[in-house]
Amino acid sequence: MTMQTISTARAFGGTQGVFSHPSTATGTAMTFAVYVPPLPKGQRAPVLWYLSGLTCTHANVTDKGEYRRACAERGIAFIAPDTSPRGDDVPDAPDKAWDFGLGAGFYVDATEDPWQPHYRMRSYVEDELPALIAAEFPMLDLSRQSIMGHSMGGHGALTLALRNPDRFRSVSAFAPIVAPSQVPWGKKALGGYLGADRSAWRGADAVAMIEDGMRVPAILVDQGDADPFLAEQLRPQLLAAACADAGIDLTLRMQPGYDHSYYCIATFMADHVAWHADRLG
Repeated sequence: MTMQTISTARAFGGTQGVFSHPSTATGTAMTFAVYVPPLPKGQRAPVLWYLSGLTCTHANVTDKGEYRRACAERGIAFIAPDTSPRGDDVPDAPDKAWDFGLGAGFYVDATEDPWQPHYRMRSYVEDELPALIAAEFPMLDLSRQSIMGHSMGGHGALTLALRNPDRFRSVSAFAPIVAPSQVPWGKKALGGYLGADRSAWRGADAVAMIEDGMRVPAILVDQGDADPFLAEQLRPQLLAAACADAGIDLTLRMQPGYDHSYYCIATFMADHVAWHADRLG
């Protein structure tokens, strides 16, 4: 697990870094970003994971997410992985579609060929990258972790939190895909990566996971009401209904006039950082 530093830069008294390493989960080199806040001597920072959406890399949120000031003020580290394996040997959608293949790993472990050897983003984000962070960043406290994400990454954050309620103290999302089994993006991705048996999809669908008994104490979601994907792909009302039935405290904030872009994310990012900080201690 040899990690290489691609870049570092000073920001709000802390350090923004970008790193790469050879991944055993994906069989490729993987790139990720870590912001380490300024820390008093002897203190360690809790960790906030951020999972990005379709077509994105770590760079979208590091360039446009506007999280560093809030993380510096609350002493929180911010980690942003990539969204899929990459490389000349990694298969892509035959039609180069933007919603499947490269940049669209959907945070699942593929079971179908030709995706299975490399598209193992669940194992990468859930197991391999945290182990690397623990080994390489001793100033970070992985006993205090929270997770958030956008769109496809919101789906990833919700499913990882539901699978690991003892690991993540809180979960939030911007415009998440809450029920991929019921929307076109999700049906394409889960069918392609996991196969035609829809029972195999339930463990990668937040609404289905809640219906099947998985729980987190609370969820924060910000969703723009001018998001062009709202009605067909995102459908937050399905999450609201599932949480109501399960007794999960969902704060769903419909934001007037906001769309699916990083303008929305940047506007409400500090709210999310503060919400997690209150739960991370």
